[in-house]
Amino acid sequence: MKLIIGAMVAAIALVAGSLLFSRGDNQSYENNVAVVDGVQVVTIYAKGGYAPRQTMASANLPTVFNVITQGTFDCSGALTIPALEYRANLPMSGETRIPVPAQTPGTTMRGVCAMGMYSFSVAFQ
Repeated sequence: MKLIIGAMVAAIALVAGSLLFSRGDNQSYENNVAVVDGVQVVTIYAKGGYAPRQTMASANLPTVFNVITQGTFDCSGALTIPALEYRANLPMSGETRIPVPAQTPGTTMRGVCAMGMYSFSVAFQ
């Protein structure tokens, strides 16, 4: 009986833990966008995927995607942004600034890793 109860407790802990960690992958972060000297800066972290995965930004502003890597050795270091015809291998650690022309409201720009496993999107409102 103790073995069954122990197994049930372990199963509940595993399910709760997986729900807790998987929720974070889909979060939208509002504080990763700033306007500096009239240019909108959208910060994206690349390591084991991209964070945040979804961002809301202002339309009609010149924008820069500031992609930050820190010990990134996975495929998220090979970034493609099709709408910009951008494709590059990011440095393992550092910042890469990608200029983005002002976008019209309703535009969504996506970035994806070389294998297509990880992605992010920036919706311009």
